Amino acid sequence: MIERIVPAGVARAEAFDDVLPALPDPRELALLRGRPEATVRRFAAARACAHRCLDQLAVLRGPVLRTADGGPAWPSGVVGSITHCAGYRGAVAARAEVWAALGVDAEPALPLPPGVLGLVATGPERHMVAELSRSSPGVPWDRLLFSAKESVYKAWHPATGRWIGTRAVEVALTPDGGLTASVRPERTPPPPGRGRSAPAGGSGVPRPVRGAYPYTGRWQVGGGLLLTAVAVPGARDGVPDGTPRPAARLSA
Repeated sequence: MIERIVPAGVARAEAFDDVLPALPDPRELALLRGRPEATVRRFAAARACAHRCLDQLAVLRGPVLRTADGGPAWPSGVVGSITHCAGYRGAVAARAEVWAALGVDAEPALPLPPGVLGLVATGPERHMVAELSRSSPGVPWDRLLFSAKESVYKAWHPATGRWIGTRAVEVALTPDGGLTASVRPERTPPPPGRGRSAPAGGSGVPRPVRGAYPYTGRWQVGGGLLLTAVAVPGARDGVPDGTPRPAARLSA
């Protein structure tokens, strides 16, 4: 599925169970010491997807540990994103000069629990979901909207180090699989006693347009799952030599 939503130059891998192609790195497993076995297996399968992405990029293999914020710590010069949900584990990665930020999210293709949409969506987004649900009732548009916001956040936060709430990300979805989003960080109140700060500029942050930071991506629904992804272009135009092979499917 994942190959349908990421652009050229992005390595990708996915798995639909926790059957591992190789033994996990013990340094990665140490991050989950004492956690339930099911959690460890899910984590290991997702990290295996990340390693397959790095192999496609010809990056020297090493552990993908955690940043201080809890996200995956990719090797220098690489950006990426990892996701997992029931029945799915996936990862994407790219050279930072080609794609400066990536975000991917997987969710079960089910409606959100009652009341959740009102907590995460703006007024225009709720109207959009209602219209799309009438025209294409087979797609869980509310959860797709939530997933798109998650993908944007996964691209935004590693590049800025700044938390934003779901209503700071306004998403537009199209029936043909497209998504656009605008991040408006001023919609998230600052922590008590601190003023607002502008996002750090530079690599990984889109150039703002009328005060909003624009993101573009794709979505896909099938097999009881939905996936969303966004990508921020890097400084280099085009795709480098050794464009990643088709998606690496780790297990059936």
